[in-house]
Amino acid sequence: MIRTTIKSFIQADLESVWHSVTSLYDYSWRSDIKDIEVSDERHFREISNEGYVTCFTVTVIEPFLKYSFLMDNVNFSGEWTGHFRQAENGTEVIFTESINLKKWWLYPFALLYLKLQQKRYIADLKRKCEQE
Repeated sequence: MIRTTIKSFIQADLESVWHSVTSLYDYSWRSDIKDIEVSDERHFREISNEGYVTCFTVTVIEPFLKYSFLMDNVNFSGEWTGHFRQAENGTEVIFTESINLKKWWLYPFALLYLKLQQKRYIADLKRKCEQE
């Protein structure tokens, strides 16, 4: 299993950050995906810019505190968890992603890829929330 965690401070109120992360309909701020297909409140699919489809099952929704889901696609399965905390002048987030790879040859690249994805997501999230 490969696991990465990123912690960041966003200069925006907790409610804005929470709604940006958990919205399945307002994803235009995400530079890594081109579409989200929603089945219901707990099941959705993201289509990456490269055409990869990842299926998600939401497992935890504790408003303004914790959001977690399971993920599965052709390359990996795993879990993502976000913790949210109102801080002075903004919001602190901690995002942890744990994955199991389905293809052995991905292992040399997976940790770096996950870290880059997390940095990209945080940069996109800051751009979205700090402009509002």
